[in-house]
Formats: sequence, C-alpha cells, structure tokens
Amino acid sequence: MIVYEYPFNERIRTLLRLEDLYEKFKFFVQQEHPMQHHVALATIFDMLEVAGRADLKSDLLQELERQKQSLLSWRSNPNVAAETLDAVLAELDAVSGALVASQGKTGQNVRENEWLMSIRGRTIIPGGACEFDLPSYYAWQHRPAAQRQADVMGWFAPLAPLFEALALVLRLLRDSGGPVKMIASGGSYQQMLQGKVYQMLRLSIDGALDAIPEISANKYMLWVRFTTQGGDCKPKALEEDVPFNLTLCNF
Repeated sequence: MIVYEYPFNERIRTLLRLEDLYEKFKFFVQQEHPMQHHVALATIFDMLEVAGRADLKSDLLQELERQKQSLLSWRSNPNVAAETLDAVLAELDAVSGALVASQGKTGQNVRENEWLMSIRGRTIIPGGACEFDLPSYYAWQHRPAAQRQADVMGWFAPLAPLFEALALVLRLLRDSGGPVKMIASGGSYQQMLQGKVYQMLRLSIDGALDAIPEISANKYMLWVRFTTQGGDCKPKALEEDVPFNLTLCNF
C-alpha cells in the first residue's frame, strides 16, 4: 500500500516538510561517501530554511501540552489501558522537557558558525561548492568517514529536540483517525465535510493499481481525482473505479 498525506493548513504542511527533510538527513548521514555527507549537510541548511519561523518551537510546545491535558482527561475511563496512557504521557513530558531545555533560536549554532555559513552561501549557487570555491570544505570531505559523520551529527544535535517533538505530534495526529474503505467512481471521489475542521488527510492505495491521487480540500469539501502515468510519466485521468482507504485526522 502507498500512503499519501495531504495537510489542511500551513502548520501541518511545515511539519510534513520538516519530517521529509529529517528522513532524508537520517539516510545520508549514515552513509560513508563525502558526496552523501554533503547532501546531509545541505539538508540541515534546508531544515533551517523551513524551520525559520520563530513560533515553530512555541507551537510545538503548546500542542504537546494540549495533547497532555487531553490524555489526562482519559485517565478515569476504565476502557483505556492505564499503562499505555502513562507511557504516552511520560513521552510527552520527556519530549517537552528536552524542547524547553534547547536554548536559542532554531539552528543558531549553525548560523553562528562562519565556516558553515560560507558553505551554505556557496551551495545556493549551482555547482558552487567545488574545491576551487571552498578548498577548506574540500579538505574536510577527505577526512575519515567516521569523523565527517560525527561532525555532521554534532551540527545537527541542537535541532534534535525539535524533530523529536515534531515526530511525536505527527504520530499522535496520524493515530487520531481510522481508515475507511472508499470507492472513487470513475476515478473521482467527493465528500462534503460540512465545515468540520481536520488537520490532515491520509489516503492509502494498492500500488499495483498504478493510480495516483490528486487531492484538494477545504473545510467544506474534499475532492480526489485519480490519474495514472504512461511511458512518458505524464499524468492522465483514470476513468475506472478505484478502491482506496481514507483517514481524516484531527487532534
């Protein structure tokens, strides 16, 4: 099954972009080639661009606290597993505490490093990080892989609490809804939302169907149109019925 996610607002869109960058960073930083560590470092720069909003940290803290208070209200419910609830509450406290303890603006350690900023300035230019542009960076790339990896992880470390909080918030959001089986008649599906506010939509579909959802939504209506790709990869409309699972997520 292929899972597609669609954010209903800018805040969730930002969190999903950062999550995508974090997955990319985790992959490349674990590799050994200098070019792969270059991608990991460039991804940190991309993270700073996306996370540049000053209120992102406070937004996450507020959401974690809201989730904590919401979960606490379930403590007296006999149908709720106490051990599971306590484990989630403990995780919320730990992640919130680490985020509160992180000092300064997001990525401040990178912004205050003149050498990293010189690299960031050159990577904006296509091919701008060549050895004749940045000889010191070229020399760094020839250091042992373990040392390069340790350096990149050290530069990322102050950002880690933010991404732990982000991962927990998105996990709770995804767990807030259950999948419902749907059929897109003639490749199209519409649903009235009647003004109910959702944070995110999740759509899962069998990859063997070769159907690609094009999603648009607001607080009144959800619309999904399925397309497929030919040999030139250009999308074309599907006219057949398409089964899929739909999950509407909201805190």
